[in-house]
Amino acid sequence: MYSSNAPEPELMKAVLQPLLNDFQHWFGRSIDLLESETLDFLGEYEQQDLLNRVRQAQQLVSASQSLSQATGNQAGVDMAVVMSWHQLVHECWNVGFRLRQQQAQSAPRKLQEDN
Repeated sequence: MYSSNAPEPELMKAVLQPLLNDFQHWFGRSIDLLESETLDFLGEYEQQDLLNRVRQAQQLVSASQSLSQATGNQAGVDMAVVMSWHQLVHECWNVGFRLRQQQAQSAPRKLQEDN
């Protein structure tokens, strides 16, 4: 039975599903980066901690997607949880940005060393 403040399933499908898909995309890319790169600006513990937090968030997103599908888009995700995922994605974007900066700075030096 619907309560008067429950979101409509079609609205949940239109808004929540793309958002969860975006989280899956960015968490997947972040896992790939964190597993394949040694990040000099992060300590080994910090990099592993971030990787663990991203993996855990990705599992929660998967569970949310499954629950939403199983309930016909009648299950949502608490806004505080969505915001924590957003903050984690933002943290990962910052790591990627710092890595690109580091790579850009080391590229001219490598060219000079090669010549």
